Amino acid sequence: MRIWSVHPRFLDGKGLVACWRETLLAQAVLAGRTRGYTRHPQLLRCRAQPDPVATVGAYLAALADEADARGYRFRRDRIDRPDPPTALLEVTDGQLDHEWRHLHTKLAGRSPEVAERWRDASPEPHPLFRVVPGPIESWERPPTGARS
Repeated sequence: MRIWSVHPRFLDGKGLVACWRETLLAQAVLAGRTRGYTRHPQLLRCRAQPDPVATVGAYLAALADEADARGYRFRRDRIDRPDPPTALLEVTDGQLDHEWRHLHTKLAGRSPEVAERWRDASPEPHPLFRVVPGPIESWERPPTGARS
């Protein structure tokens, strides 16, 4: 499961659809509708909020906005709570940079034209996040090849 901290505009079509599906799964976990993935570390951000289901709903609404801008039709009726967020989540600049590099690696392999479009861009956060100074999040998996 990858719930991107980067703005959804940077995702290619496959990445946007995958993020939508994975975040719908996260919503089901947070709403108690499934037993799988209940301990997934990326859910910690939402669980730390006063209303985790509303938080993930706001995340999904921004993904649906990006889908609309591209002419895709994501089913907004699948969002339990599409309310605007009451507060922004924090993402560290270290985490955002890590995800930016990870995304570019993925894009280079499956959508080189999208990777090239964003090659000189700077990472921007998903609309639900505000950037704060800090390292890669403790819940993030180490990059492939890194030693534990």
